Amino acid sequence: MSLRKALLTATIGAALPLAAATVPAQAQPVTGLYIAGGVGANLRQSTDVDTGIGTVGTADWQAGVAGVLSLGWGFGNGLRAEIEGGYRWNHLDKAGIAPGLAAPFSGALVQYRGSQRTVSVMANVLYDFAFLNSPVTPYVGAGVGWAWIDNHKLRATSNVFGLRFESDDWDNRFAYQAIAGLAFNLPVPGLAVTAEYRFMGTLSPEHTGRVRNLALPGAPVVASGKVETDNFNHSIMLGVRYAFNAPRPPAPQPQPQPPAVQARTFLVFFDWDRADLTARARQIVAEAAQASRSQQTTRIDVAGHADRSGSAQYNQRLSQRRADNVAAELVRNGVPREAIVVTAYGETRPLVPTADGVREPQNRRVEIVLH
Repeated sequence: MSLRKALLTATIGAALPLAAATVPAQAQPVTGLYIAGGVGANLRQSTDVDTGIGTVGTADWQAGVAGVLSLGWGFGNGLRAEIEGGYRWNHLDKAGIAPGLAAPFSGALVQYRGSQRTVSVMANVLYDFAFLNSPVTPYVGAGVGWAWIDNHKLRATSNVFGLRFESDDWDNRFAYQAIAGLAFNLPVPGLAVTAEYRFMGTLSPEHTGRVRNLALPGAPVVASGKVETDNFNHSIMLGVRYAFNAPRPPAPQPQPQPPAVQARTFLVFFDWDRADLTARARQIVAEAAQASRSQQTTRIDVAGHADRSGSAQYNQRLSQRRADNVAAELVRNGVPREAIVVTAYGETRPLVPTADGVREPQNRRVEIVLH
């Protein structure tokens, strides 16, 4: 398998599992500042080599690498503008001499080495086709800018004639490009994986070419001049893009909670120094028992109280008897005894605060609280 095919296979192979592993997210037009970058394979077209006498041959290039990094702004309507820095690099594969010319470099014993690099700064305008409810956003774009082209130690050596052509310098030219790609939106707001094709060309750069005679001492230059070449690149790249102002998904609404069941309280009052239930008291206890069944009560608190007449010890015992009698009446009305919690507070929790020794009717009570 050739290097070109290997690079293309690796690029496409890396894209498929990455796209399959992403979870679709709805496409949104890019709004505000974003950054993007990509790397991939660069395929450079065969280059016509021209001198003052016309086209003297062609140069073929191995598959190379390409990378871009951009800073842009999205206008929220699909339109984007960005500044991009790019790098492309290809090794020289072989060269051919135009028919009819002397061909010291056209034989099978010619050795080729060296590479050509293109560094570019571009201004791009792009448009995203953000389809509703689609996780994939196609986009197209175009750009113009400037490129610096480096013939990096290009050599073509003929072992038969003992001559070597060499070129090793920079030139800069106006550059242009066309872009087509797909953005796969990820669950992270603003983050997308991109797969794109780029065609980039420049006006024909000129480089200094020299021919040395390796058979002579010091390999002197026997001919030199300007060499004009083409520069057309086809790049296939994978990348990522992150928009800083992407809308966040709305926060999940809290689930409505069932209304809290309010505790219901029944008050049973007693005569002074008495713990037996009056007719009215029995009626209130029966109402509490009925309410406990209709409300599906899980616990019933029965708390006994006393006023401040008499000693604290006596009132504690009195409040206990009152609470026990109310609990017994609840059981008689069908309330399970295990659902009842009986507590006696004596005179410590008056409903109406009084001085010691005061007979207060509202403090002689039992509170039934349904939970």
